[in-house]
Amino acid sequence: MEKAPPSRRKFIKTLVLIAVSLPLLGKFLLPRLKQPKTILRVPKKDLPGGGALVYREKKIALIKDGGDIYALGLTCTHLGCTVNTTPQGFVCHCHGSSFSSRGEVLRGPADRPLKRFAVEEQGNDVLILLTS
Repeated sequence: MEKAPPSRRKFIKTLVLIAVSLPLLGKFLLPRLKQPKTILRVPKKDLPGGGALVYREKKIALIKDGGDIYALGLTCTHLGCTVNTTPQGFVCHCHGSSFSSRGEVLRGPADRPLKRFAVEEQGNDVLILLTS
């Protein structure tokens, strides 16, 4: 006995089913792109020239050094204490680690630099972003 060829109606139903299911499958198969979250928005006019603007509650220092603007986390990379700011940089009062004004380790026991946050200039403001 010979098989009957698939009907046109069945073929069209199959195409419609594929067309409907592809976007649903794509939602689960494609990676999600996460948008960075804004932690702080600071007016540019508030930035000190050659100093740090410290936000203790967020544990972030926003620094303008010449034309560079960058943000450093104020959590010591040794054991997580909050570092203090000094004219020379940052010092951890718990175990004596010291960091330069750019966040690099000057003296241990910390062995990694302070965390850097992404900074974006937007109009008259500077945004400090948390990226994953």
